[in-house]
Amino acid sequence: MGKGLMLALVLAAMAGCTTVKGGFCAVSSPLRLSTAAVDVLSDTEVKALLAHNRKGEKLCGWKP
Repeated sequence: MGKGLMLALVLAAMAGCTTVKGGFCAVSSPLRLSTAAVDVLSDTEVKALLAHNRKGEKLCGWKP
């Protein structure tokens, strides 16, 4: 399993979790990758990363 997919799965698992310190916005941040990093990701990994960032835009007010 690639590192990108592993990261995406961990982030997806964390997205639904809340902690004593707070929810998604308190424990997450936008994922910003270089073009070279994006070029080696699978379509599934890209979709997971985009879903994470879009959730942050909607819930936390992150800017693209």
